[in-house]
Amino acid sequence: MTKTGRHATPRYRRLRATPAIRDLVRETTLTPHDLIQPFFVVEGTNKKEAIASLPGICRYSPDQLVRTIADYQKRGGRAGLLFGVPRAKDNRASRAYAANAIVPVAIRRIKKEFPKFLVLTDVCLCAYLTHGHCGVVQGGVIDNDKSLPLLAKMALAHAAAGADFVAPSDMMDGRVQAIREALDKNDFSNVGILSYAAKYASAYYGPFREAAGSPPQFGDRATYQMDPANQREALKEAEQDVAEGADIVMVKPALAYLDVVALLRRELTVPVAAYNVSGEYSMVKAAAAKNWLKERDVVLETLTAIKRAGADIIISYHAQDALNWMKGM
Repeated sequence: MTKTGRHATPRYRRLRATPAIRDLVRETTLTPHDLIQPFFVVEGTNKKEAIASLPGICRYSPDQLVRTIADYQKRGGRAGLLFGVPRAKDNRASRAYAANAIVPVAIRRIKKEFPKFLVLTDVCLCAYLTHGHCGVVQGGVIDNDKSLPLLAKMALAHAAAGADFVAPSDMMDGRVQAIREALDKNDFSNVGILSYAAKYASAYYGPFREAAGSPPQFGDRATYQMDPANQREALKEAEQDVAEGADIVMVKPALAYLDVVALLRRELTVPVAAYNVSGEYSMVKAAAAKNWLKERDVVLETLTAIKRAGADIIISYHAQDALNWMKGM
């Protein structure tokens, strides 16, 4: 039957009939410019350390990192997000903001070799404090306001080394304003802020904590990271960060929070990023290793879905592989 009453039955399949037609009418297109690859940096030289729970991802000393970035750029990569893994921790996070700390050293090395490579840096104290929390602890409680000056000092150290964007991920209230004011007062007004505006207290972060050596030594992060059950709160957090000076806001994790990505994209005018986090990456890798799914197809579908939900920028451990696969699309 081809008709229902006076009207022809819709034939939506006409727009799916061939690859050329599907390409022509595709609503969402993933491009290399959408992707940012995270990189873990360790002190020393000639180091490349595999991370068991993140197959294919390594920690690099700065000399090895520039080699990796050279390869990443050949694949089409243009931006990286740096996480420092210091050799020593203390209760002041002193290795987070020292001029010779691992991230500033890596930034200077990258910018010397690749001046146009976009360098973003994670700004958080968890990997640098002995207790593994994202802020200063006083009396067993994470002290919001005492953490802000240290976060600002960390952002300044990264900016002075040549970072293009700093990305505060700690979820302390007021940290975007503290960082923006510090940057502006020290002649770094051109350094941008990508705020982890809606960072949830998620179970998907496990592999990252192994990679960065940053699991909390007591309690959890639920008093400062967001409750996974909340959506409206994410908009409130993001709007506040924009008011304080954030240039880009981010949702983390991505896949279980695509509704939040869509909400922020609909309500805000600043660019929206989404972080396809370590647990999301590792689940795909584990299933692909058992031949339970086709890794290439699942990864490209996942990244496209994140963009379709409204993300302008996608931070993903899959980025390097995805760049290779996208060339063949």
